[in-house]
Amino acid sequence: MLNRRRFLTNAATAAIATAWVSRGGTRARAEEAGNGSRWRRFEIITKIDLQPAEGPAQLWLPVVRSAGDYQKADAPLWVSNSTDIRMEKDPSSGADILRVMWQDEPRRAIEVTQHVATRDRRVASKIAATEAELQHELRGTPSMPVDGIVKTTAMRIVEGRDRAEDRARAIYDWVIDNTFRDANIDGCGVGNARDMLESGYFGGKCADISSLFVSLARAAGLPARDVFGIRVADSADFKSLGRSGDITKAQHCRAEVYLDAHGWVPVDPADVRKVVLEENLPLDNPAVRAFREKAYGNWEMNWVGYNTARDLVLPGGELRQGFLMYPAAVTSRGELDCLNPQTFAYSITSREIAA
Repeated sequence: MLNRRRFLTNAATAAIATAWVSRGGTRARAEEAGNGSRWRRFEIITKIDLQPAEGPAQLWLPVVRSAGDYQKADAPLWVSNSTDIRMEKDPSSGADILRVMWQDEPRRAIEVTQHVATRDRRVASKIAATEAELQHELRGTPSMPVDGIVKTTAMRIVEGRDRAEDRARAIYDWVIDNTFRDANIDGCGVGNARDMLESGYFGGKCADISSLFVSLARAAGLPARDVFGIRVADSADFKSLGRSGDITKAQHCRAEVYLDAHGWVPVDPADVRKVVLEENLPLDNPAVRAFREKAYGNWEMNWVGYNTARDLVLPGGELRQGFLMYPAAVTSRGELDCLNPQTFAYSITSREIAA
């Protein structure tokens, strides 16, 4: 018999819940006026039933976060036969990670439900950052270095541009003009900027294209970060940019760059390239040009963000990940393939519910 428990006593999860309920009516009305878009509410259910294997097993799941004035997440609920489930944090990024452990149970199953409210994100209200946060988002990481060929390329792109706004836009445009979406790449790609630049092959998926933007921005002195998440509803812009119902393979990575005048600015060069490929439209098509402008400073929130973690070791283990956007698990047979949900096995669904 599976037991239902709430994480409301867990400090990390309580913080998520507080972020959702602590906004007073006056502040909420002010946010509505500043943003102008309506709230939508979604239910996301992740079901895991690990492939049979003897011995212990560990599972890690990304958790939807509350963020700014555009995304508010409830604490997750779960049903599982595990008696050892914990909310953990990545110490570097602060990402919330649900860690589940089994010992000798013949079946390893969990169902996690999370509710999240979103509204389209615009640069209408400044999302500020501390100096420590900005310094953190300027550093290089193993998969996103800021030296060598990355630095050289970034300096060439921003040459003659002193204003941060001009540098950010130049990098955004360069990434769109020089990359393309490669449908043959597994999942969302690996997100290694140096490999792309050294190989000269600029085909990739969202993690590759977003990470290239972030690495180049950091190398040019602009705090930037990837935001890893998943699509939860159909898109009002293009059919290829939405997913609802079965969203098991709807993961998507976006990016942010920090500009003093605006705070964290949302960008999505990868989706511009997705539209070109999957809508079969040239880059100079008027609809693509319009979306290219929109995707610099706006996010359609038919998508929810999990975290900004990069090059992390998952809590309580030695499993290293370039990012955490998919379920991750280890059994006596080794690490399971997160890009093969049928054999892992997991499924993710979403539905819009009454706000």
